[in-house]
Amino acid sequence: MSASRTTGGKSIDIVRNLPRITLANLRPNPGARINEKRRGRGQHGGNRSGRGHKGERQRGNRPRLGFEGGQTPFYLLIPKYGYNEGHSRRQQYPPLTLRRLQYLIDLGRVDPSQPIDLTQLVNGRGVTIQPLKRDYGVHLVKGEILVKPVPFFMTGQPIPKRMLPGEDLLPYYVDANNRGYLADPEQIQVARLALAKKYGYTLPDVSAETVCKMLAERKDPRQIFFGLSPGWVVNLAEKKILKPTDKDVLKYYSS
Repeated sequence: MSASRTTGGKSIDIVRNLPRITLANLRPNPGARINEKRRGRGQHGGNRSGRGHKGERQRGNRPRLGFEGGQTPFYLLIPKYGYNEGHSRRQQYPPLTLRRLQYLIDLGRVDPSQPIDLTQLVNGRGVTIQPLKRDYGVHLVKGEILVKPVPFFMTGQPIPKRMLPGEDLLPYYVDANNRGYLADPEQIQVARLALAKKYGYTLPDVSAETVCKMLAERKDPRQIFFGLSPGWVVNLAEKKILKPTDKDVLKYYSS
C-alpha cells in the first residue's frame, strides 16, 4: 500500500497542495479594521466638512481629561483636601520599588558595582522618563532631566548645571534621614548606623577596595553625569571633552 492512500499520506498530500503563508495572502480578521469616515477638505467638504459649527469639535482643541468646563471637578470637590490642588501642573515622580530594582540587577540591566543613578536606570530600561509629561525623576518606595545622553552630546551644547529642588522640597533633600543628595555625608552615615541599631541588622562590610572606591564616589549637586562637570562639551566624533577656561563661564557653572 502506498503512503498516499493511508491517512498520514493523504494529510501530507493536502498540506503539500495548500498555499504557503506569505505577506501577499495575509489578511486581518473580519471586523478587526473599520474604515473611519473621511472628512471633506476644502471646497469639496460641504459647508462645514461634517464637523459642525465652531467650538472644540470643529477645531479639535479638546480639553484635558477631567476638565468639567471650568467648574470644580468631582475628584477635587469630594473630598476637599489640599493635596489635590494644582495636580495637573505638579512634577511627577514615577514610583520605583525595591523589588523592581532587584529584578533589574538580577537581569544584569543595572550594574550594582557602579553608582545607580537615573541615567543607568533609563539605559537599563528599568524606568521611562518623559519630560513632556512632567517626569522629573523616580520615587524609590519599599513595596527637567537629560534622559538620552548621546543625542544631547551630538548637539554640541554644554552640559547644563543641575537645578536645585523647589523651596518646599529642599528640607526633604537636606535631611539625612531621607538620604537626601544635599545632606551631609557624615550625617547620612550616622543615620544609617542609627537605623541599623533600631531594626537590629548589621551594616554590610564595605572595606573591599572596589566597593569602597565606588561608594566613596560622590556627585556634586550641580552634576548630571558622573565624571562630567557642568559647562563641558562632549565631542563624540573626535572622542574629546572640551572644558571652558573663561573665568566668567567657570563662575557661572560653579555657582
